[in-house]
Amino acid sequence: MTDMTFTRIQCDSCPIRHRAVCARCDDDELALLEAIKYYRSFEPGQTIVWSGDQMDFLGSVVEGIATLNQTMEDGRTQMVGLLLPSDFVGRPGRGTAAYDTVAATKLTMCCFRRAPFEELMVRTPHIAQRLLEMTLDELDAAREWMLLLGRKTAREKIASLLVIIARRNSTGTKATPTDGAHFDLPLTREATADYLGLTLETVSRQISALKRDGVIVLEGKRGITVPDFHRLIEETGDDTDGGVLV
Repeated sequence: MTDMTFTRIQCDSCPIRHRAVCARCDDDELALLEAIKYYRSFEPGQTIVWSGDQMDFLGSVVEGIATLNQTMEDGRTQMVGLLLPSDFVGRPGRGTAAYDTVAATKLTMCCFRRAPFEELMVRTPHIAQRLLEMTLDELDAAREWMLLLGRKTAREKIASLLVIIARRNSTGTKATPTDGAHFDLPLTREATADYLGLTLETVSRQISALKRDGVIVLEGKRGITVPDFHRLIEETGDDTDGGVLV
């Protein structure tokens, strides 16, 4: 574990209060969580936990983005997932980290001491139920990502990533953001290429093409505005029911 800076956020003003692991908790249950929680802040590029390390905490991303990375035997590293606000870090019942978890941006986490949290899961059905829902959502997302990496074109991959980030940035649900939605791309183009299985040149070319065609507007190094969100969705290759256009 690396050294970390500590911060504090009140539950009633927490931006992920209604979509994190505590979303179903009543006031008494929140008080129990309050007694075992603490906050940690990380700088971009800082490792939260290394694969195989003991994890004495579990927690939720409050602000910022983290990446999950897998290092292969020959030293190559592959990004295998993104952790966005409200996503859960760690697994109850598993004492070690499965992946390297690295802050991609400035990051704040709401952490819970492992042993007390696991005890609360047994005594507090609302926590266990919400964590199960989040786990199933993560499984759905992994299946969608298998499709994206295996069958979609480079342009569709870029558009799909932008849709995912825009949706999570605005509401934390799959609801469609409004036209004119603005967000910052949390990954560098190099990291985006790694995550999508593309070359850096291809990522830059496809982002430029989406800009040229009026699908997105670039602002600064990472700022993106989507004038017509439905048009961006059309660029993903998915139909309105979430299937793949053929």
